[in-house]
Amino acid sequence: MRACMRRAAILALAAAGAACGQASQGIVPWVERTRARPDLLKKVALEQKLNALVPLDLVFRDEHGRPVPLGTYFGKRPVVLSLAYYECPMLCTLALNGQLRAFRSLDFSVGREFEVVVVSINPTETPALAAAKKATYLSSYRRPGAENGWHFLTGTEPSIRTLASAVGYRYEYDPESKQYAHPTGLIVLTPEGRIAAYQYGVEYSARDLRPALVAASNEKIGSPVAEVLLYCFHYDPATGKYSLPILNLVRVGAAATILGLMAFIAIASRRHRTLPLKAEARP
Repeated sequence: MRACMRRAAILALAAAGAACGQASQGIVPWVERTRARPDLLKKVALEQKLNALVPLDLVFRDEHGRPVPLGTYFGKRPVVLSLAYYECPMLCTLALNGQLRAFRSLDFSVGREFEVVVVSINPTETPALAAAKKATYLSSYRRPGAENGWHFLTGTEPSIRTLASAVGYRYEYDPESKQYAHPTGLIVLTPEGRIAAYQYGVEYSARDLRPALVAASNEKIGSPVAEVLLYCFHYDPATGKYSLPILNLVRVGAAATILGLMAFIAIASRRHRTLPLKAEARP
């Protein structure tokens, strides 16, 4: 048993070690590169505008192509708002998946205790794309009533820009790559439409999201949080192009996996040594 454990550990560590070696070579240059962000990324941010009132009279289109004022989704429950775009090839899907995991971990349900509104920042995207995105996440969420509480919207450039400015979401379009440089995060709003809390990144803590929703439901405004921004792409001065930092995040994950595996092996081996021997069976 112990010999098998050792063989399995050696194989796993060897496989993960290669990724860890790459991480040590990849992460430091990435940090150096991001210190020299181009002007485009200097315009990208998610500024916290706590207690600001979003313009509820802005009109967007829902998944069926119907024009709807943003205020349609407010008045009864707190709202989790996120801005992204549906054909984003990079972080948007990771961020939406992170929201899905957080929502599934909550004892609250979308459409019952809170609303979710996703607004595309790309004015050329269509309600058909929004409907397809909604169907994908509803099929994974699998809670009754969510179809009435999870909304995927599209809109015109003026409406999108006005909403983004109101919540502190600054993004830019890069015509060279034909992609949007934007931050990732979610925003919790009160039923009245005031900004109550922010969460940054692509993974969201249900432990933090739940009290934020409870406070927002009572029209209470939270405190500022540390800003940890992830951008959809970053600039590589060596090539003069934008590239995705996700590979480096994967490498960091590989290093964490190694540490976790080593800890597991150490604990398992210790338990094996301390297990009491079974009494020998007597005839």
